[in-house]
Amino acid sequence: MIAVVLEQTLNGVQLGVTLFLLASGLTLVLGIMRLVNLAHGALYMVGAYIAFSLRASSGYFSLGIVVAAIGTGLVGAVMERVLFQRLYARGYLEQVIISFGAVMFLDEFVRVLWGPLPLDAPIPQLFQFNVALLPGLFYPAYRLAIIAAGLVISVLLYWLVARTRLGMIIRAGASDRAMIAALGINISDLYTFVFALGAVLAAVAGTLAGPIYSVQIGMGEPVLVQSLIAIVIGGIGSIRGAALAAVLVGIADTVGRVLLPPGISQIVIYVMMASVLFWRPRGLFPANV
Repeated sequence: MIAVVLEQTLNGVQLGVTLFLLASGLTLVLGIMRLVNLAHGALYMVGAYIAFSLRASSGYFSLGIVVAAIGTGLVGAVMERVLFQRLYARGYLEQVIISFGAVMFLDEFVRVLWGPLPLDAPIPQLFQFNVALLPGLFYPAYRLAIIAAGLVISVLLYWLVARTRLGMIIRAGASDRAMIAALGINISDLYTFVFALGAVLAAVAGTLAGPIYSVQIGMGEPVLVQSLIAIVIGGIGSIRGAALAAVLVGIADTVGRVLLPPGISQIVIYVMMASVLFWRPRGLFPANV
């Protein structure tokens, strides 16, 4: 029983890392741009499709993930310039409707380009083995690699936001966009960069998660809901909050599905969110980063 709980806890951490990669970009968009982007999960899907298409043609997973990150970042930048840039002065209802339309467009675009069937997404050959964590407990090396990659990316993202001049501008933009614009910072370019950065992180998350959860149309919707819950729990605009909350949501969801009855396990993360909001309405870490 202990081995099962430990294994599912690690699965939860791995899911939490994936959620963090998705939630970190989304929380920056929400916190800085005040934009509700329901199409973020669709960018997660687009990145996975690009990566594994290149993996199938070239045989190199690393090439796929790099090109997917760059390509999805460009898609995100174009979406922000063409579509979402017109919505900042509008209310949240218009943003939700337009971003939902973007989800439908990207789903159909992927269907036309790649077809309706799921894409083959094998685990990279380098990680096709198990690691002995305890006597009798073997854990997939690929899941451990996702955890390690997520930790590295989270450190780099924290360094970018908290320790660099660009990060200082991003944090200032979240606090007072009018003052940043008055100081000569091109707020339009800043918004495009933040949106593209979020798209890159979503693409990386989709590519890493593809071999585990499958690459198919609509794959971003369920994980988007979990990411939004993590953002609400952690605090909108907080990278630190998104990281902690994503891991908590991942563990609660994964372990809950093993230890609790089916009807109860499906609502564990929603009960967690409601409890946190009752105690701290602005989330665990209500900060800009």
